[in-house]
Amino acid sequence: MGKFTVLDHPLIQHKLTIIRRKETSSNEFRQIVGEIGGLMTYEITRDLPLKDVEIETPMGKTTQKEIAGKKMTIVPILRAGIGMLNGVMEMIPSAKVGVIGMYRDEETLEPHEYFCKMPKDVADRECLVVDPMLATGGSANMAIGALKKRGVKDIKLAVLVAAPEGVKAIQEENPDVDIYAAAEDEKLLPNGYITPGLGDAGDRLFGTK
Repeated sequence: MGKFTVLDHPLIQHKLTIIRRKETSSNEFRQIVGEIGGLMTYEITRDLPLKDVEIETPMGKTTQKEIAGKKMTIVPILRAGIGMLNGVMEMIPSAKVGVIGMYRDEETLEPHEYFCKMPKDVADRECLVVDPMLATGGSANMAIGALKKRGVKDIKLAVLVAAPEGVKAIQEENPDVDIYAAAEDEKLLPNGYITPGLGDAGDRLFGTK
């Protein structure tokens, strides 16, 4: 079964507290969500393989390290996943970006895919799916399924806040996917929102509430 890791770095926890506050403005919310995305990426990529390369510095030749292996694709789930994208890309500027558009039926809470665009070589890449909230797990499982249909074998999921129900749903349907979160919250409410959570991440990011 894939691992579930809560990234409890003090900077991540401090910034998460700021965006949980209901009085935090959309501008500040957007900025900090991106910052947390970058900090999480630093931790998530800790196990990337390295290889020796010979380079020349101003002082002469030397053998140093650089990242080896597969290239990465960052896959935000629209629309809220866009909030994490810039922070992740600042850490991995050479990554390509694929996008998956989802909306949730407010009555059934079931996700529906309306858009998917991936790099042509996505099957040869490691994919990091990003979305601020892991609530029921429906949207994340659908996104992971869309990647697997395209031949992707190496997938990780990064979220800001996870509900235990969402973690369980991913681990049951996609046990090969590692999950990284800034926090695991208490539970899901009947309306599908996480408590204590941080509200509707999409509305708070884009000021649409």
